Amino acid sequence: MIKKVAAAAVGGAVAVGAVPLVLGAVGFTSAGIAASSLAAKMMSAAAIANGGGVPAGGLVAVLQSAGAAGLSTSANVLLASAGSVLGALLGGSKKAPPSSPPLGPGAEGDQPGKNASQVNPPKPPLSSEKPQK
Repeated sequence: MIKKVAAAAVGGAVAVGAVPLVLGAVGFTSAGIAASSLAAKMMSAAAIANGGGVPAGGLVAVLQSAGAAGLSTSANVLLASAGSVLGALLGGSKKAPPSSPPLGPGAEGDQPGKNASQVNPPKPPLSSEKPQK
């Protein structure tokens, strides 16, 4: 349980901290859209699709606003919540494999067929081969 809570806390912190870094890395900076970046390509595609202008409230406009001014408190709370849920899911996903029961004395051979040897007997030589002497 404590691992899940810790993973949720880490997930929330990483989500809130990573968004500004990712926005800057793709070109949505505080100084505007960086030239020759993914953001510039997105802006160009949006402008072409909308007859020369980027629509207000569209994806490019919202990302540019977040890159320039940062995220609002409500957006940070939403990101932290989503990151916490994801962190808790990923943090609690690994379970230890079940351990096999210990073998007691005389456990081998008690049940015929269960512990039978899995080694196959050697095959006889093909008729074209001469037996070794």
